[in-house]
Amino acid sequence: MTVLKSEIRRGAYADSIILMQLQSELKRLPGVLDAGVVMATPTNLDLLRASDLLPSAVADQAGGDDLVVVVRAETAAAAEEALEQVDALMQRKGAVATGDFRPHSLAAAIKLRPDANWTLISAPGRWAAQIAREALELGRHLFIYSDNVEIEEEIALKRDAAEKGLLVMGPDCGTALINGIGFGFANRVRRGPVGLVCAAGTGLQAIASRVHELGAGISQAIGTGGRDLSADVGGRTARQGLDLLARDPGTQVLVLASKPPEKKVAAQLLAAALEIEKPVVVSFSGWSAPAPQIGNLYFARGLTEAADLAVELAGREQDQRPLVRQRPALTGLVRGLFAGGTLALEAVQGLSPFLAPLYSNLTAPGVAKVPGTTPSRGHTILDLGADELTVGRLHPMLDPQLRLQRLRQEMADPEVSLVLLDVVLGRGTHSDPASELAPAIAECLQRDDLEVVVVLVGTEEDPQNLDSTQEQLVTAGATVYRTVSAAIDHIVPRAIPAVSPLACPVTLEIFEDPVVAINIGLEGFYTDLLDQQVEAVQVDWRPPAGGNEKLVSILERMKS
Repeated sequence: MTVLKSEIRRGAYADSIILMQLQSELKRLPGVLDAGVVMATPTNLDLLRASDLLPSAVADQAGGDDLVVVVRAETAAAAEEALEQVDALMQRKGAVATGDFRPHSLAAAIKLRPDANWTLISAPGRWAAQIAREALELGRHLFIYSDNVEIEEEIALKRDAAEKGLLVMGPDCGTALINGIGFGFANRVRRGPVGLVCAAGTGLQAIASRVHELGAGISQAIGTGGRDLSADVGGRTARQGLDLLARDPGTQVLVLASKPPEKKVAAQLLAAALEIEKPVVVSFSGWSAPAPQIGNLYFARGLTEAADLAVELAGREQDQRPLVRQRPALTGLVRGLFAGGTLALEAVQGLSPFLAPLYSNLTAPGVAKVPGTTPSRGHTILDLGADELTVGRLHPMLDPQLRLQRLRQEMADPEVSLVLLDVVLGRGTHSDPASELAPAIAECLQRDDLEVVVVLVGTEEDPQNLDSTQEQLVTAGATVYRTVSAAIDHIVPRAIPAVSPLACPVTLEIFEDPVVAINIGLEGFYTDLLDQQVEAVQVDWRPPAGGNEKLVSILERMKS
């Protein structure tokens, strides 16, 4: 037979880390079988109930601003002894060696340290947005570790920060490195030329640690919070981070990494990254890399490869590959007419992250399926060798008539800016495909606003004569590449919409001034700052009105 004893502490408050540590300490006491130490919010009470640690008196009497301690022990004496040790354990967990004065509000902390440029917030999510709004009004950059912040609050905070030229990392941001100072769960890494923008905390840590292992270092590492690349938030912090690192003289190579991003947001960020005059390594989890390289963008298949590639690029004196985005922009649609199904699929996969909407008679993630027998719509890539198009007719590698017909249809569409074709040489195919395609290409290019790009596959040993085929196509006016990847590199930087400059960019003072921080919430973040020789102030924060929701609601109405 076990004994369950509890204690309600009215209006008491302690941060969640201290409470979890206290709970672990209680469980280690002699005779104690289980323990729960929580603020009495409905969610926390449900957790106690699920663990069979919720006495009826606690369920009936505890409010959200109360601290609840529950102990299950082998005997009543063991339970009582455990409860008697709570004060001593809490004092030990909450003690700070410095013994410094602690203001009770953010405003008071800033009066104490008017040079503070950062506010770190790890208070409960219910209050984090309110604290963050006050910090923005006072002109401070934010690192918000707190989770459970409403997404509407995150959108509003990041919108307001962007208008003020301030940076908001988070909510739910676990890691950042600013001027060599770690925020949150940062690893100790050397300074160096690689800058990170990450919507994944452990991803940031993995890349930074690998860069350090390879002997390089991190200039700055900006965490965005896990929801930043969602459709609702729209990558606001990621865009600011890219802009900052693009201008930072200490950053030579950028890395953009995220958990699976929303497609439209990813496309917008990639468009912004293409405007940067530095190499940018991209690693999106669960996202097929469209090509090894497009312009200044390098695509990695994982975090380790992203770090390896960034270090390699930082070690190069100069990337000699020209940035094709310097060519004139494409103002219209892209249409692809392929004889080779695998080549068509590679084009679909390479273009789909950037062109929207993209249609195809092939199946691929994020691509709308259309029958190849219907007219093209939007950006369209077709495999003209698909089964439904070869019933009763020869494959287009043998007979180009279907492709010639579709080519003239695309030419007649005034919204089309570029047509992408493949020409595949070799035994068993058309003996001279260029003789059929070149006149049609020349006819298409009578339109000044139309461009034809050809992917030519073959060798100098093929019977069609590779050099002669290329010469005919070029003479007709086509731009010829030997790989789909190179053709994608030609198209993408010119086809995606140009990005508008940020209305109020964050100034580089964010990287030039020493970090001076105000910490609100987790004690451990404050002590970590002190360990890094950072001038910091810990706010002795308590929920307004003791956390009483009714009183808080009245106070908010009075303020408004």
